Amino acid sequence: MKPIQYDRHAKRRMKEREVSVEEAEVVINNPDYNESSIKGRINAYKFINGRYLRVTFKEESDQILVITATIRKKPFRG
Repeated sequence: MKPIQYDRHAKRRMKEREVSVEEAEVVINNPDYNESSIKGRINAYKFINGRYLRVTFKEESDQILVITATIRKKPFRG
């Protein structure tokens, strides 16, 4: 398992949206589903702690870099 790092944007968004590091790691390691995104990124989705969480990350050769995290009360897709 590669170490998970968080860029500055991700740290700010997670703090604003009250997403913990533990929640983000659960989404990355055990998502309900993944989809490809721009620039080689991956969106991982999971229903966790009563809300829908999306974590956008990029898998690099030596680490996983988290780009951002978003929450919703409704699912991201139907």
